[in-house]
Amino acid sequence: MQINTQCCSKSQKSAKRTYQSLFTPQSIVVIGASNDTSKPGGRVFKNIAEQGYAGSLWAINLKGESIRGLPTYKSIDQLPETPELAIIAIASRFVAKAMEDLERKGVKATIILSAGFGEKDEAGKQLENELLTIADRSEMTLLGPNCVGILTPSYGGKFAGIMPKLKTGTVDFISASGATVDQTIEQATARGLSFCNIVTTGNSIQQGVEDILALMDHNYGPDSSPILMLYMESIKKPGKLLKHARSLTKKGCTVVGIKSGVTEAGARAAASHTGAIASNDTAVEALFEKAGIIRAGSKSELIDIACVLSATHGPLDDNRVCIITDAGGPGVMLSDELNRQGLELPVLNNKTQSKLSAVLPPESPLGNPIDCLPTRNGEQIKAILNILEKEKDNIDVIVIITSNSMLRDNWDTYESIIEGMDRPGAIPIIPVLSPTTTGVELINKFKSFGKFYFSDEVAIGRALGKVAKRVRLSDSQLNIPNYDKQKIEASINSCLGALDPETTKEILAGAGVKLPMQIEVFEQEELKSFCEQVSYPLVMKVIGPLHKSDVGGVRVDLKNYAEAQSAWKELLCIKDAKGVLLQPMIEGHEVILGVSREGAFGHLIMFGLGGIYTEVFKDVRFALAPLSIKESQLMVKAIKGYPMLKGIRGERGMSIDLLTDFLLRLSQLVTDFPMISEIDLNPVKGYGSDLYAIDARIIVE
Repeated sequence: MQINTQCCSKSQKSAKRTYQSLFTPQSIVVIGASNDTSKPGGRVFKNIAEQGYAGSLWAINLKGESIRGLPTYKSIDQLPETPELAIIAIASRFVAKAMEDLERKGVKATIILSAGFGEKDEAGKQLENELLTIADRSEMTLLGPNCVGILTPSYGGKFAGIMPKLKTGTVDFISASGATVDQTIEQATARGLSFCNIVTTGNSIQQGVEDILALMDHNYGPDSSPILMLYMESIKKPGKLLKHARSLTKKGCTVVGIKSGVTEAGARAAASHTGAIASNDTAVEALFEKAGIIRAGSKSELIDIACVLSATHGPLDDNRVCIITDAGGPGVMLSDELNRQGLELPVLNNKTQSKLSAVLPPESPLGNPIDCLPTRNGEQIKAILNILEKEKDNIDVIVIITSNSMLRDNWDTYESIIEGMDRPGAIPIIPVLSPTTTGVELINKFKSFGKFYFSDEVAIGRALGKVAKRVRLSDSQLNIPNYDKQKIEASINSCLGALDPETTKEILAGAGVKLPMQIEVFEQEELKSFCEQVSYPLVMKVIGPLHKSDVGGVRVDLKNYAEAQSAWKELLCIKDAKGVLLQPMIEGHEVILGVSREGAFGHLIMFGLGGIYTEVFKDVRFALAPLSIKESQLMVKAIKGYPMLKGIRGERGMSIDLLTDFLLRLSQLVTDFPMISEIDLNPVKGYGSDLYAIDARIIVE
């Protein structure tokens, strides 16, 4: 324990030093600096110098010309001391030499802006390998190459695109793409959203999005940003992403992310139904949910969610919304979207409506939405907000929609909205300022107070839905009763490939998953006695082929030996048939429980409607193992067929608790025995607590 503590302490100290070198360095050298601001080196040096960097700033320029009147040297060796951070902006073929010079100087952090590496060709990848070798042997932190740099309150180490005014405690952004950063920030700042730290990782040969996320987690404190945006094109370290996103979420930081590049080029070949339905995007979705990351589908949605979180000061625990509008249509459209998202529009109580009637025109609807008509003014908005504060126990967020009737100046209305947004402890307010043409000057003035806005009410509804429906973190279930790990280990030992029915039965029995009585028959002479042992009616399945239904390898409701004999003959004619499996007929609903190992993501657990329609309807839910009780319950309740499982129109249902328990047992099984690549329990069938895995398949790699 003492050794682990020391290792942990060492790791934390290293993370702190790395964070400081990248985010708050005391000294910076720019290699390739010049007076030509059309070049990356010239631009980044100018940005650092002009944005008030307080540390020592040096330039390396081979020509020796003075750069912006600051200390300039021809080589790294001439630097008066070791810089804490080096920024490289020279041709790719010279970068490795510069890295070696920095290594000799003892520099521990480098940002490479230069392009022409792995994103270009195979020769560029070889250059990247050289850079990585130098960085790793000298324990140097390396960001890039082919990135646009870092922007922090300490320094403007970014050479391209927008340089927004930064504000501590707002939004951080880590992106694999520099262009995506610039486009997102352009749109976000146009709407008044502020940023604090902005990091681009480029080719990410050492430090990727996951690694910067880990640094932010290790150094998260009271003044850190409560919102973190991510843009990822690949997830190379899913375990790291999961660990640190969960950690940040528990510390009060909400992570919102985009993962692009998730479509499939073609159908995925897989032995199991679970594997056939799962995709790379399925794994990403499950990872984001388990990590507590709210997933966005576009830059605008990323901004929308960040704006909602900024207004509500974190995720909402409840989902009751009150709408104030000066036009009926937008209020109706927002109401529709909130309803689609599953959010609530509570009706205001009679006392509140009575007070509202005293400050609004007689024609104004007073329920929810509150329509204060185009004649509204700032005093009315202020009065409405004061009245609604009495309904704090009934309202979680207020959306104010304003248009421009051109009947009067709107600034007093905007002032009242600002006052409401700034009121400590008040109900959070999200503004929709729709006159983006006729009211552009007012909106710019509104933003100058540090406020953001929406221009479309439906976008608010969708973003609120994303925030309200986020998956809450829960810890994995341990110590499952009647789970016999030793028995499973004895059965699975030395197994490989698709397991035979008897071994599969032993493993599932050890895990505590119920199977019906089953007997393997390989000789026709044994068929009659074994059928009588199982008792009629019974089911006969071919042993050998993986997908029995696809080859016509299942016979059901066999009522006597004559039917069993006929079925035997037919099944043994199927290619690769070795024998048959006998089971009693089980009546009831059918669901599928499955597992598919998805590379570095780990095991995906699946639950959904079962039987032959699994891949047709795809009414399924996925989650990453190991599962918690809450995750298992959510999987069962999230499918569209859930009402049927509970029992409808007098028909018996299935035990939801037992289905949840089965999922936990599968989760524990693959966590304990990661060599299991796929499991299919299809179907699990029955009524109430009499549920059985009718057909089971386990594949070990």
